[in-house]
Amino acid sequence: MANKEKLTGHARVETNNFLMIVLIVMVISVGGLVEIVPLFFKKSLTQPIDGLKPYTALQLAGRDVYVSEGCFNCHSQMIRPFRAETLRYGPYSVAGEFVYDRPFQWGSKRTGPDLHRVGGRYSDEWHRIHLINPRAVVPESNMPAYPWLEHRMVDAEGMPRRMEVLRTLGAPYTDEEIAASVEAVRGKTEMDALIAYLQVLGTARK
Repeated sequence: MANKEKLTGHARVETNNFLMIVLIVMVISVGGLVEIVPLFFKKSLTQPIDGLKPYTALQLAGRDVYVSEGCFNCHSQMIRPFRAETLRYGPYSVAGEFVYDRPFQWGSKRTGPDLHRVGGRYSDEWHRIHLINPRAVVPESNMPAYPWLEHRMVDAEGMPRRMEVLRTLGAPYTDEEIAASVEAVRGKTEMDALIAYLQVLGTARK
């Protein structure tokens, strides 16, 4: 019987599935920590830019609609520092604009345009028509319509708890703002809320 050659070094790692998996996980973990941990201590990434305010109750409700309807699947909110992007969308995005976003709506998937600077570009009525029937204002659009948002009401009673959780995570909401949040969204539709959210996007950076 031929003697089996004893495996050493790379040969041992490459022929042992368990050892290979363990080492891969270790390398990825160390690399991830080295890249991510320092970001928590860099002030330019953790401090809000001048003029940035946390979302109002109605804007926050609109952000929830934006996420629940999957708008982020087709629209990014991150303008890159390239001339082609800034000419089309406006000033490039900076980290301090997203301090109160949990989770942030970055991404690279753009079936539709980036929305980070859409705030104030169109009227509320334009947004309303666009959400009910996108092709009424953009004939070539392949965006689906969202007419039901006009008939679904915002969950007013759930807003205080939502804002309290965000305050725990760092959003500077006052007790008065949290207490007033129920009345601020009472009687508002999800359409109203989503439009309020869209109208504030990117407006803090002048």
